[in-house]
Amino acid sequence: MENNSLFKPGHTACAGCGQAIAARLVIDAAGSNTIVVNNTGCLEVFSSQYPESAWNVPWIHSLFENAAAVASGVEAALVYLGKKETTNVIAQAGDGGTADIGLQALSGMWERGADILSICYDNEAYENTGIQRSGLTPYGTNTTTTPPGTKSIGNPRPKKPMPEIANAHGIPYVATASVGFPQDLQRKVKKAISIKGPKYIQIHVPCPLGWRHETELTYQIARLAVETGLYPLIEYENGKLVAVRKIAQPKPVEEYLRPQGRFKHLLNNPEELKQIQEIAENNIQKYNLKTEVTNEKSQTQILPNPK
Repeated sequence: MENNSLFKPGHTACAGCGQAIAARLVIDAAGSNTIVVNNTGCLEVFSSQYPESAWNVPWIHSLFENAAAVASGVEAALVYLGKKETTNVIAQAGDGGTADIGLQALSGMWERGADILSICYDNEAYENTGIQRSGLTPYGTNTTTTPPGTKSIGNPRPKKPMPEIANAHGIPYVATASVGFPQDLQRKVKKAISIKGPKYIQIHVPCPLGWRHETELTYQIARLAVETGLYPLIEYENGKLVAVRKIAQPKPVEEYLRPQGRFKHLLNNPEELKQIQEIAENNIQKYNLKTEVTNEKSQTQILPNPK
Protein backbone atom coordinates (compact mmCIF):
# COMPACT_ATOMS: atom_id res chain seq x y z
CA MET A 1 0.00 0.00 0.00
CA GLU A 2 1.36 3.41 -0.95
CA ASN A 3 2.16 5.75 1.94
CA ASN A 4 1.12 9.28 1.02
CA SER A 5 2.04 10.86 4.34
CA LEU A 6 4.45 13.80 4.31
CA PHE A 7 6.21 12.18 7.29
CA LYS A 8 7.52 8.84 6.12
CA PRO A 9 8.10 5.59 8.04
CA GLY A 10 11.59 4.22 8.50
CA HIS A 11 12.71 6.81 11.05
CA THR A 12 14.26 5.68 14.33
CA ALA A 13 11.71 6.80 16.90
CA CYS A 14 11.06 4.49 19.83
CA ALA A 15 8.09 2.14 19.51
CA GLY A 16 4.98 3.92 20.69
CA CYS A 17 6.51 7.39 20.38
CA GLY A 18 3.74 9.95 20.74
CA GLN A 19 5.88 12.66 19.19
CA ALA A 20 6.31 10.70 15.95
CA ILE A 21 2.54 10.22 15.73
CA ALA A 22 1.92 13.91 16.35
CA ALA A 23 4.53 15.05 13.82
CA ARG A 24 2.83 13.01 11.12
CA LEU A 25 -0.61 14.34 12.03
CA VAL A 26 0.67 17.93 12.04
CA ILE A 27 2.48 17.92 8.70
CA ASP A 28 -0.25 15.99 6.91
CA ALA A 29 -2.79 18.56 8.13
CA ALA A 30 -0.52 21.49 7.18
CA GLY A 31 0.11 20.17 3.66
CA SER A 32 2.97 20.01 1.20
CA ASN A 33 3.21 23.80 0.82
CA THR A 34 4.90 24.00 4.23
CA ILE A 35 8.42 24.76 5.42
CA VAL A 36 9.33 23.30 8.81
CA VAL A 37 12.01 24.62 11.17
CA ASN A 38 12.86 22.05 13.83
CA ASN A 39 15.19 22.61 16.76
CA THR A 40 17.48 20.05 18.36
CA GLY A 41 15.60 17.31 20.19
CA CYS A 42 14.14 13.83 19.86
CA LEU A 43 12.18 14.63 16.70
CA GLU A 44 15.21 16.08 14.93
CA VAL A 45 17.39 13.12 15.91
CA PHE A 46 15.09 10.28 14.92
CA SER A 47 13.69 11.85 11.74
CA SER A 48 16.80 13.19 10.03
CA GLN A 49 19.77 10.90 10.49
CA TYR A 50 22.16 11.74 7.66
CA PRO A 51 21.90 10.97 4.79
CA GLU A 52 18.20 10.16 5.18
CA SER A 53 15.11 12.15 6.18
CA ALA A 54 11.53 11.25 7.04
CA TRP A 55 10.31 14.67 5.87
CA ASN A 56 8.70 15.13 2.46
CA VAL A 57 8.62 18.91 2.86
CA PRO A 58 11.45 21.46 3.14
CA TRP A 59 12.84 20.96 6.65
CA ILE A 60 15.53 22.94 8.46
CA HIS A 61 17.34 21.89 11.63
CA SER A 62 18.21 24.73 14.00
CA LEU A 63 19.87 24.90 17.40
CA PHE A 64 18.05 23.97 20.60
CA GLU A 65 17.09 27.54 21.42
CA ASN A 66 16.34 29.21 18.10
CA ALA A 67 13.73 27.43 15.97
CA ALA A 68 11.52 30.53 16.24
CA ALA A 69 14.34 32.85 15.20
CA VAL A 70 15.22 30.76 12.14
CA ALA A 71 11.53 30.44 11.23
CA SER A 72 11.27 34.23 11.42
CA GLY A 73 14.05 34.48 8.86
CA VAL A 74 12.30 31.96 6.61
CA GLU A 75 9.07 33.96 6.81
CA ALA A 76 10.88 37.23 6.03
CA ALA A 77 12.51 35.63 2.98
CA LEU A 78 9.15 34.34 1.74
CA VAL A 79 7.60 37.79 2.15
CA TYR A 80 10.48 39.34 0.18
CA LEU A 81 10.05 36.76 -2.59
CA GLY A 82 6.28 37.24 -2.69
CA LYS A 83 5.65 33.60 -1.73
CA LYS A 84 4.37 33.85 1.85
CA GLU A 85 0.68 33.78 0.90
CA THR A 86 1.11 30.33 -0.63
CA THR A 87 3.57 28.86 1.89
CA ASN A 88 3.03 27.85 5.51
CA VAL A 89 5.86 28.14 8.05
CA ILE A 90 5.99 25.95 11.14
CA ALA A 91 8.45 26.39 14.00
CA GLN A 92 8.41 23.26 16.13
CA ALA A 93 10.20 22.12 19.25
CA GLY A 94 9.83 19.96 22.31
CA ASP A 95 8.75 21.25 25.69
CA GLY A 96 12.27 22.22 26.71
CA GLY A 97 12.97 23.95 23.41
CA THR A 98 9.66 25.79 23.73
CA ALA A 99 9.05 26.63 27.39
CA ASP A 100 12.66 26.94 28.55
CA ILE A 101 15.62 27.19 26.19
CA GLY A 102 13.65 28.57 23.25
CA LEU A 103 11.24 30.87 25.06
CA GLN A 104 13.17 34.09 24.36
CA ALA A 105 13.19 33.60 20.58
CA LEU A 106 9.60 32.38 20.64
CA SER A 107 8.48 35.44 22.59
CA GLY A 108 10.22 37.70 20.10
CA MET A 109 8.58 35.96 17.15
CA TRP A 110 5.14 36.31 18.73
CA GLU A 111 5.74 39.95 19.65
CA ARG A 112 6.76 40.81 16.09
CA GLY A 113 3.53 39.34 14.74
CA ALA A 114 5.16 36.81 12.40
CA ASP A 115 2.75 34.67 10.37
CA ILE A 116 4.13 31.39 11.75
CA LEU A 117 2.59 28.39 13.52
CA SER A 118 4.51 27.37 16.65
CA ILE A 119 4.14 23.72 17.64
CA CYS A 120 5.23 22.42 21.04
CA TYR A 121 5.52 18.64 21.26
CA ASP A 122 4.99 18.36 24.99
CA ASN A 123 6.48 15.10 26.30
CA GLU A 124 7.05 16.79 29.65
CA ALA A 125 10.83 16.41 30.03
CA TYR A 126 14.13 16.66 28.15
CA GLU A 127 13.72 13.09 26.93
CA ASN A 128 16.49 13.20 24.29
CA THR A 129 19.27 14.26 26.68
CA GLY A 130 18.53 12.08 29.69
CA ILE A 131 14.96 12.67 30.95
CA GLN A 132 15.71 15.86 32.86
CA ARG A 133 12.94 18.07 34.24
CA SER A 134 11.63 20.88 31.99
CA GLY A 135 9.29 23.78 32.68
CA LEU A 136 6.42 21.60 31.42
CA THR A 137 7.16 18.61 33.66
CA PRO A 138 4.11 17.93 35.86
CA TYR A 139 4.15 18.17 39.63
CA GLY A 140 5.49 15.07 41.38
CA THR A 141 7.20 13.55 38.34
CA ASN A 142 10.29 11.38 38.80
CA THR A 143 12.96 12.65 36.38
CA THR A 144 16.74 12.30 36.51
CA THR A 145 17.00 15.83 37.95
CA THR A 146 13.98 15.50 40.27
CA PRO A 147 14.31 12.01 41.77
CA PRO A 148 11.97 11.20 44.67
CA GLY A 149 13.38 10.35 48.06
CA THR A 150 13.12 11.15 51.73
CA LYS A 151 13.58 14.86 51.00
CA SER A 152 11.70 15.05 47.70
CA ILE A 153 8.38 14.00 46.22
CA GLY A 154 9.77 14.40 42.71
CA ASN A 155 9.35 17.53 40.63
CA PRO A 156 8.24 20.25 43.08
CA ARG A 157 6.89 22.70 40.48
CA PRO A 158 3.65 22.81 38.43
CA LYS A 159 3.63 22.89 34.64
CA LYS A 160 4.50 26.30 33.22
CA PRO A 161 1.28 27.85 31.80
CA MET A 162 2.50 28.21 28.21
CA PRO A 163 -0.97 28.82 26.69
CA GLU A 164 -1.43 31.73 29.09
CA ILE A 165 2.04 33.04 28.27
CA ALA A 166 1.21 32.83 24.56
CA ASN A 167 -2.08 34.64 25.12
CA ALA A 168 -0.27 37.39 27.03
CA HIS A 169 1.50 38.23 23.74
CA GLY A 170 -1.84 39.08 22.12
CA ILE A 171 -1.54 36.45 19.39
CA PRO A 172 -4.69 35.45 17.47
CA TYR A 173 -4.81 31.68 18.11
CA VAL A 174 -3.69 29.43 20.98
CA ALA A 175 -4.72 25.81 21.52
CA THR A 176 -3.82 22.57 23.23
CA ALA A 177 -4.13 19.16 21.57
CA SER A 178 -3.32 15.51 22.16
CA VAL A 179 -2.32 12.48 20.10
CA GLY A 180 -5.18 10.72 21.87
CA PHE A 181 -7.58 12.87 19.81
CA PRO A 182 -6.07 12.93 16.31
CA GLN A 183 -9.05 14.46 14.47
CA ASP A 184 -9.19 17.30 16.98
CA LEU A 185 -5.44 17.83 16.60
CA GLN A 186 -5.57 18.06 12.82
CA ARG A 187 -8.61 20.34 12.92
CA LYS A 188 -6.69 22.75 15.12
CA VAL A 189 -3.64 22.72 12.85
CA LYS A 190 -5.78 23.51 9.81
CA LYS A 191 -7.61 26.24 11.70
CA ALA A 192 -4.35 27.79 12.91
CA ILE A 193 -2.88 27.87 9.41
CA SER A 194 -6.00 29.62 8.12
CA ILE A 195 -5.42 32.49 10.56
CA LYS A 196 -2.88 35.19 9.70
CA GLY A 197 -0.31 36.02 12.38
CA PRO A 198 1.39 34.04 15.16
CA LYS A 199 -0.29 30.83 16.31
CA TYR A 200 0.61 28.37 19.10
CA ILE A 201 -0.49 24.74 19.55
CA GLN A 202 0.80 22.64 22.46
CA ILE A 203 0.43 18.90 21.80
CA HIS A 204 0.58 16.27 24.55
CA VAL A 205 2.78 13.40 23.35
CA PRO A 206 3.45 10.43 25.65
CA CYS A 207 7.02 9.11 25.70
CA PRO A 208 7.28 5.39 26.60
CA LEU A 209 10.98 5.75 27.41
CA GLY A 210 10.78 8.70 29.77
CA TRP A 211 7.30 8.03 31.14
CA ARG A 212 8.11 4.32 31.52
CA HIS A 213 4.87 2.92 30.18
CA GLU A 214 4.22 0.00 27.83
CA THR A 215 4.59 1.03 24.19
CA GLU A 216 1.10 -0.12 23.24
CA LEU A 217 -0.47 2.22 25.82
CA THR A 218 0.50 5.54 24.19
CA TYR A 219 -2.96 6.29 22.80
CA GLN A 220 -4.76 5.18 25.96
CA ILE A 221 -2.51 7.23 28.26
CA ALA A 222 -2.87 10.31 26.06
CA ARG A 223 -6.65 10.06 26.31
CA LEU A 224 -6.54 9.49 30.07
CA ALA A 225 -4.63 12.74 30.56
CA VAL A 226 -7.56 14.55 28.94
CA GLU A 227 -10.31 12.42 30.53
CA THR A 228 -9.00 13.08 34.06
CA GLY A 229 -8.76 16.84 33.50
CA LEU A 230 -4.99 16.92 33.86
CA TYR A 231 -4.53 18.06 30.23
CA PRO A 232 -7.51 20.19 29.13
CA LEU A 233 -8.06 20.57 25.38
CA ILE A 234 -8.85 24.24 24.84
CA GLU A 235 -8.84 26.92 22.13
CA TYR A 236 -8.39 30.66 22.34
CA GLU A 237 -8.94 33.28 19.65
CA ASN A 238 -7.53 36.73 20.38
CA GLY A 239 -7.21 35.84 24.05
CA LYS A 240 -10.81 34.65 24.44
CA LEU A 241 -11.64 31.03 25.24
CA VAL A 242 -13.76 29.83 22.29
CA ALA A 243 -13.89 26.04 22.63
CA VAL A 244 -13.19 23.24 25.11
CA ARG A 245 -13.41 19.47 24.93
CA LYS A 246 -15.94 18.40 27.52
CA ILE A 247 -15.58 15.38 29.82
CA ALA A 248 -18.73 13.38 30.49
CA GLN A 249 -17.43 11.52 33.55
CA PRO A 250 -13.97 12.67 34.72
CA LYS A 251 -11.79 9.71 35.65
CA PRO A 252 -9.67 9.64 38.82
CA VAL A 253 -6.09 10.77 38.22
CA GLU A 254 -4.77 7.47 39.55
CA GLU A 255 -5.98 5.76 36.34
CA TYR A 256 -3.60 8.03 34.41
CA LEU A 257 -0.71 7.82 36.86
CA ARG A 258 -0.70 4.07 37.53
CA PRO A 259 0.59 2.77 34.13
CA GLN A 260 3.55 5.18 34.21
CA GLY A 261 6.77 4.37 36.05
CA ARG A 262 7.54 8.06 36.47
CA PHE A 263 4.65 8.28 38.97
CA LYS A 264 5.14 4.92 40.71
CA HIS A 265 6.43 6.57 43.88
CA LEU A 266 3.15 8.48 44.28
CA LEU A 267 0.75 5.57 44.22
CA ASN A 268 1.06 4.78 47.94
CA ASN A 269 1.04 8.43 48.98
CA PRO A 270 -2.59 9.52 49.52
CA GLU A 271 -1.67 13.12 50.25
CA GLU A 272 0.21 13.56 46.98
CA LEU A 273 -2.49 11.75 45.00
CA LYS A 274 -5.00 14.14 46.55
CA GLN A 275 -2.91 17.12 45.49
CA ILE A 276 -2.71 15.90 41.89
CA GLN A 277 -6.45 15.18 41.92
CA GLU A 278 -6.95 18.80 42.98
CA ILE A 279 -4.92 19.97 39.97
CA ALA A 280 -7.31 18.05 37.68
CA GLU A 281 -10.40 19.33 39.50
CA ASN A 282 -9.16 22.90 39.32
CA ASN A 283 -8.76 22.50 35.54
CA ILE A 284 -12.26 21.05 35.26
CA GLN A 285 -13.68 24.00 37.17
CA LYS A 286 -11.55 26.65 35.45
CA TYR A 287 -12.54 25.57 31.94
CA ASN A 288 -16.00 24.20 32.82
CA LEU A 289 -15.04 20.84 31.32
CA LYS A 290 -17.65 18.55 32.85
CA THR A 291 -20.78 17.60 30.94
CA GLU A 292 -23.30 14.77 30.94
CA VAL A 293 -23.09 14.47 27.14
CA THR A 294 -21.56 11.11 26.21
CA ASN A 295 -21.59 11.42 22.42
CA GLU A 296 -17.93 12.07 21.51
CA LYS A 297 -18.91 14.15 18.48
CA SER A 298 -20.57 16.60 20.85
CA GLN A 299 -17.69 16.81 23.31
CA THR A 300 -15.94 19.80 21.75
CA GLN A 301 -18.12 22.68 22.82
CA ILE A 302 -17.92 25.95 20.91
CA LEU A 303 -18.42 28.74 23.41
CA PRO A 304 -20.54 31.82 22.65
CA ASN A 305 -18.70 34.89 21.40
CA PRO A 306 -17.82 37.09 24.37
CA LYS A 307 -19.45 40.50 24.30
